[in-house]
Formats: sequence, C-alpha cells, structure tokens
Amino acid sequence: MSENVRKGSLVKRVFNGSNASTITILLIFVIMCVGLSIVQPAFLDPNNLLSTARAFSAYAIAGLGVSMVIMLGGIDISICAIYGLAGVVTALSIKGGVPAFPAILLGVASGVACGLFNGLLVVYCKLPPYIATLGTQQIFRGICYITTRGYPISGLGEDFLWLGQGRFLGVPIAIYAMVIIVILFAVFRNKTTTGRRIFAMGGNEEATRISGINTTRLKLLCFMLSGVTAAFAGIMNASKLGVSQPTAGTGFEMDAIASVVIGGSSLSGGEGTVVGTIIGAAIIGVLRNALVLLKVDSYFQTLIIGAVIIVAVSIDQIRKSKS
Repeated sequence: MSENVRKGSLVKRVFNGSNASTITILLIFVIMCVGLSIVQPAFLDPNNLLSTARAFSAYAIAGLGVSMVIMLGGIDISICAIYGLAGVVTALSIKGGVPAFPAILLGVASGVACGLFNGLLVVYCKLPPYIATLGTQQIFRGICYITTRGYPISGLGEDFLWLGQGRFLGVPIAIYAMVIIVILFAVFRNKTTTGRRIFAMGGNEEATRISGINTTRLKLLCFMLSGVTAAFAGIMNASKLGVSQPTAGTGFEMDAIASVVIGGSSLSGGEGTVVGTIIGAAIIGVLRNALVLLKVDSYFQTLIIGAVIIVAVSIDQIRKSKS
C-alpha cells in the first residue's frame, strides 16, 4: 500500500506544475523534429544540426537572463540594444589595442551596467518594466550609433573570432558556452538561497518582503543578469560574423522572450525552469531552420514566428485564468 502511495506521489510530482509543462514542451519539440526529418531529411545532417544549435544558442543564453526578470512578473525589451552595444564596446576596445579577452570582459561589463540602469529605473523611479526598458532600448541603441557613426567595425583579429567561429572536437564553441551557462543558471536557480528567493518573490513579492528578504537587491540582480547574458550573446554574434554592427540585435528580444514563454514561464511571474527555456529556444531554432529548409519566403517567416509568439502567450494566459 505504501509503495503505491509513493508511486502516486511521484507521478504527481512529475505531471504537475513546471515538470508537466516541461514534459509537454519536450514532446512538442520531439514531434517537430520527427516531422521535419520526414518531410526534409536534410534536417538530420550533422552540419545542419550543429548550425541550428549554434544559431539558437544566442537567444537561449539571453533567454536564461531575461527569464529572471520574467520570473518577477516583469519584462526587459532592451536586451536587443544591449546585444548590439556589447558587440560595439568589445569591437571598439579591440580596435583600441585591448587584447581579446579583456575586451570581451568590457563588453560583458557594459551589459551589467545596462541591466543595473534598467533595475534602478524600475526599483527607485517606480517605472513599469516595459516602459523603462522601452526607453533604455532607444538610449542604448543611440549609443551604438553615436560611437560608430552608423558604420560596422571589422578587423577584430583571430583571437576574438575564435569564440563565434571556433570548434572543439567538431562542435562550435558557442554550443559549449551555452551548455556552461545553462549549468550555471540551473545551479543558481535551484541550489542557491538567492535563486530560491527570486522564485519565491515571483510567486508573492509582498510575502517575500515581509519575511525580511531584500527584494530591491533581488530585482536589481535579475535585471543585471538579463543584461549580462544579452551582452554575451551579442559578443558571440559579433565574433561569429567577424564584424560588429550598431544595428545588431534588432528584433532579437522577441526570440529570447518567446523562448522563455514557449518554455513554460508565465508572464505573470513565479513559474519557469531553465530546461524549459532551453527547449523553448530549441523550438524557435528548429522552426526557423525548418522554414529555411522548406524554402518559405523570408517575409512569411517573420509572420509565422510572430504567430507562434501570440499562441504561446495566449496559452499562458488561458492556463493562468483557469488556475
């Protein structure tokens, strides 16, 4: 009898809440891959699979960061501009004689600064996250144009290009970077006190504050994490292309946020997993790859991705209203 009870409790843990959502998303992803491999066998080509994984690694990494803000019921749409600005900062540093690694650190630091600025606007100026990050998106993009005069920056050197173009054992470095960041976020969110407090604050901020936890610091940390991951994704993009463009990242925030929402996170906050976000990013990546393999017109690709985002958000809202 007790054995049956234990089995029943195990089933409930697996098929309720975030676990059930993650399993559902994983099944959708598997069905997509199987269907695409039948319709277009070229999808299973190892080079295509690696290319697809490298492509979605950028918005998977940025998605992990912005998921921390979404966990609190907020949003950060400035990540597209932070993505471009970090690439510009890194490129200008390299052109100024700074070695590749310190230049990358400067680019990442610019993302931390942007995220902190966003957090200060939300926490101390009491601006809604959407309005605050909408304004800073324009500010950060403007800095890109001012510092570059609108021109791309090239000639960044082989040491820098290794991050986006290099391979180890045949696998792109970008994929390794994504795996490492996924592990770090999984440990942070699930195994640290701070991570658990952020999750609790997303469920009930007032109760978290009353319990004596400094919610102001947690909010600032979440926006900084959003900034740093967007910055690193932008630096990887500049390294992959071999050039930093002031327009880089335009529309990037939609893919990153869609990865989080499709991955099971709620825009109301308090829900979501690291694994779900990665699967959501993989779904976006496979969908984009499928549209290319099936030779769908690029304009229709934009329409389809937008429709997927609307469906994902609608499902989230319906699920929340029923619960």
